[in-house]
Amino acid sequence: MQLLSTLTCPSCGYAAVETMPTDACQFFYDCKGCGLRLKPKAGDCCVFCSYGSVPCPPVQADGRCCGGATRDHAG
Repeated sequence: MQLLSTLTCPSCGYAAVETMPTDACQFFYDCKGCGLRLKPKAGDCCVFCSYGSVPCPPVQADGRCCGGATRDHAG
């Protein structure tokens, strides 16, 4: 299981490597480049699933988001 994911801001393109929590979803993330508060896209459970290079640990483990919904992260 990978716990590091590179979050890329859709507004300014700033990329930061962050450690993902294993016990909860991270719903908000403040971009360190421009300060924009990122929120998950529709259908995603967390900012890592929407903007990260690696999906969150629950999705990696069993394909389910933190809330129990399934999510296809193949592409």
